[in-house]
Amino acid sequence: MSDGARVEAAPRLAQWRVDVLPCYTYRKSEPFRIGLWNWYLSVERNNKQTCVKVFAELSNSAKNTTPVPIASFVTKLLISFPPNQKTIVHPGIFDKPLKHDGFVWAIDSTVTGRFVIEIEFLDLKIADPSGGEPASIWASHQIKKSSDNTALSSLARMLQEGILTDITINATDGSIMAHRAILASRSPVFRSMFSHDLKEKELSTVDISDMSLEACQAFLNYIYGDLCSEEFLTHRLALLRAADKYDISDLKDACHESLLEDIDTKNVLERLQMAHLYRLQKLKDGCLRFLVDFRKVYEMHDDFKVFLQTADRDIIAEIFQGILTTWSGR
Repeated sequence: MSDGARVEAAPRLAQWRVDVLPCYTYRKSEPFRIGLWNWYLSVERNNKQTCVKVFAELSNSAKNTTPVPIASFVTKLLISFPPNQKTIVHPGIFDKPLKHDGFVWAIDSTVTGRFVIEIEFLDLKIADPSGGEPASIWASHQIKKSSDNTALSSLARMLQEGILTDITINATDGSIMAHRAILASRSPVFRSMFSHDLKEKELSTVDISDMSLEACQAFLNYIYGDLCSEEFLTHRLALLRAADKYDISDLKDACHESLLEDIDTKNVLERLQMAHLYRLQKLKDGCLRFLVDFRKVYEMHDDFKVFLQTADRDIIAEIFQGILTTWSGR
């Protein structure tokens, strides 16, 4: 874009200077950053109206977590320049969710010559995922972000340095000290263990006999908010088992989504079994599609013969039903 598309932006204020806008012309600005979003301005003129639009850059991707801005702002059109400046002011927009269509201001007059489009944000909010009142990004968002980061860092230190630990987690090849309250807050199974007169409460130990020490450490790191991506990928099958066993749904969902992303001929049969065992329908559908729709089952003759000897009958039936459906659809 040319220099004429550049927007001057401050923390809450943006101005776009438009030198000439002939009739039946559309222009769009370069992106400018205010708050959490990249913004754009556009202007369009016909023989009756001048239309100004403001909108945020929002992704259609399911993985994009940028929230829809809930904006309060005042828009102005500054026509010509001092001392003969004329200003047209919009009455103002308050707490409007600016989705992909943004906000359009239709001015019932044509503008000739140079002018400036100005937008001043009075507030920008984001919705509360839990259903509460939207919160301003310029106050509570920054405070919450700082508070969350500090809290996670403190939790990680408590685990790493063994600060005031009160429970021992025994894995197959070692043990780790942890905190009952934190485990109970993340898992209803742990909470039940420590709330009733069970051996875990009496002995202050929890035996996780189906996890290695490294996998158990990764499991605790997740609970304490300190799990890195490499550690997650290395131990995600063990983490899936632990998430199901101790009823940690967010970890189970994370493992489910990750296992969908790299299905191949080396792991598809194992993942199909796990999908059936842990009731992961999306993973199960993904594995069956890989085997049947992409005809990979024919490339895995020896592995598939071994699989048939131990696999659940329902899985085998679904595979063959898929094959028959594929053949009949030729």
